[in-house]
Amino acid sequence: MTLPLAAEELLARSNRLGADKKNTNFAGGNTSAKGPAIDPVTGETIELMWVKGSGGDLGTLTAAGLSALRIDRLRALTSVYPGVDREDEMVAALDYCLHGTGGATPSIDTAMHGLVDAAHVDHLHPDSGIAIATAADGEALTAKIFGTRVVWVPWRRPGFQLGLDIAAIKEAHPEAIGCILGGHGITAWGDSSAETEQNSLWIIDTAAAYIAEHGAAEPFGPVIAGFEALPEAERRTRAAQLAPVIRGIASRDKPMVGHFTDSDAVLDFMAREELARLAALGTSCPDHFLRTKVKPMVLDLPATASAEEQIARLGELHEAYRADYRAYYDAHADEASPAMRGADPLIVLVPGVGMFSFGANKQTARVAGEFYLNAINVMRGAEALSTYAPISDAEKFRIEYWALEEAKLQRLPRPKSHQGRIAFVTGAASGIGKAIATRLASEGACVVVADLDLEKAQAAAAELGNSDVAIGVAANVADAAAVQEAIDTAVLAFGGVDLIVNNAGLSLSKSLLDTTEADWNLQHDVMAKGSFLVSQAAARAMIAQGMGGDVIYISSKNSVFAGPNNIAYSATKADQAHQVRLLAVELGEHGIRVNGINPDGVVRGSGIFASGWGANRAATYGVDEQDLGQFYANRTILKREVVPENVADAVYVLTGPELTRTTGLHIPVDSGVAAAFLR
Repeated sequence: MTLPLAAEELLARSNRLGADKKNTNFAGGNTSAKGPAIDPVTGETIELMWVKGSGGDLGTLTAAGLSALRIDRLRALTSVYPGVDREDEMVAALDYCLHGTGGATPSIDTAMHGLVDAAHVDHLHPDSGIAIATAADGEALTAKIFGTRVVWVPWRRPGFQLGLDIAAIKEAHPEAIGCILGGHGITAWGDSSAETEQNSLWIIDTAAAYIAEHGAAEPFGPVIAGFEALPEAERRTRAAQLAPVIRGIASRDKPMVGHFTDSDAVLDFMAREELARLAALGTSCPDHFLRTKVKPMVLDLPATASAEEQIARLGELHEAYRADYRAYYDAHADEASPAMRGADPLIVLVPGVGMFSFGANKQTARVAGEFYLNAINVMRGAEALSTYAPISDAEKFRIEYWALEEAKLQRLPRPKSHQGRIAFVTGAASGIGKAIATRLASEGACVVVADLDLEKAQAAAAELGNSDVAIGVAANVADAAAVQEAIDTAVLAFGGVDLIVNNAGLSLSKSLLDTTEADWNLQHDVMAKGSFLVSQAAARAMIAQGMGGDVIYISSKNSVFAGPNNIAYSATKADQAHQVRLLAVELGEHGIRVNGINPDGVVRGSGIFASGWGANRAATYGVDEQDLGQFYANRTILKREVVPENVADAVYVLTGPELTRTTGLHIPVDSGVAAAFLR
């Protein structure tokens, strides 16, 4: 359907504004446009407002993310508005103002746009604007910086009354182009889309320029000795050591995925004298603290402390943080408040190392880190000109535990079976490994595609989605240092690791007399030693997390079936099979389950079969190579070929919610090979 010109201009303006994070944060703010449209029922011309709906992002906004409302009906709500104590009721009333079907749910800021007498309105969360909005003397600064063109609006929770306040201010100040919303952000308006965008950018850029010209050089105070950033290599090593521990801290109430940030702005903030004071004040803009919690957890040890000292102190600080959050909840909750959602931090600051942020998935964790970086920028600007003075904890609680926010959370889709889990799959650029990685990603897991060939690993990961879904890493599983580096990359990318699939393998089809020592060593290095090294490195991270986990070995029916001309391959598969039993016993006390899968020959899509194994096995059995898959199928009880997706299905079941009490098990995925029955 073709959109009216006003709506088309709105989308273009929104995308431009949202593409630059200096203008607004991800999913933050909203924009609107008013214009004529034809009522398809009466044929009459009516005035509509198109506004970004709840949950959308300006940078990627499309027509489906807009709400369309009738202006006459929206403004008529002023006659039935019951007052600020009952203004939540007005959100439901917005549904009666919608025009047509489809579109997004109207956001809480809809009244701000509809009640203001302007053709176009922008509400944004720029760091420079919020810095003025959170300064102790923000009202005076607003007048000093902008004159009469921008008006100060004292803090008010978003809603219908805030819309009335802004509409009244615009009417009383015809010379104004916008306002600073205390503790919150900015709003600008204009008669055209171009004028409104220009006004928004003028407010943002004018605030930034004023801070740069008049602000203190070091608003966060001097650097504290010992809290400076560690050298990059040392910093990344320490971050990899701490990441699983911190993820376990953030996941006591609910499993979380992590994100690591060590940008210069974050490292500088954490090295400064004012870190503790400012971090304790928490964030101010509702979009910020809804994603970061009201305040971060800050490690109060220097970067020069040992990893062991830092880990011990993090545990102590976690208990204090949980007690503090409980006290915050108890101080402000009443009988109508939703239950406490969790007392663990979503932002953990480790001076000299970096910031660890968390969320239900990787995107949410990454965005939480971006929001706290926004908060750092806001604090820097406010402190440079004045004193940072965010809204009170009582007001933060009213937002965080708002019934409307709770309703939004309840509307979220049910999480998939593996959401919040981080999988590391070896040999995952092709064949069985790729099928497993694909299945786990489709079930909500974050996936690390590990393969000897980095380029192929990255290409396979890209097929699964962006870096919030999967990454590709190089992993020579026979090299302990390479394995540790790959696991470290995984924990820095996603916070930790929960699910290991030892799938990397190769095979040389040779008889006993033709098998060389090099043949034997190669296969044992990759599969027996490789599985051991990967399991060992991953187990360290899993134990540090304290969240349990899964280790899966892709073994083979050959671990129990004595086939011809594959002494080295079958022996190493038997080694893997017994590793399953040994590790199940050893790791069980940590809640880590270890299981194995025994496939029959998987010909289709297999790198092993394509590299010569298939030709050798076909020759051994006296069949054409192209018929090898059917040959394997014909000798089974079910007479069905085994394909990579069948193995992936078994991994899904073993690591999903249905078999949580199963460990030390081998599952045959061979269509029934009687000689390989487990006894």
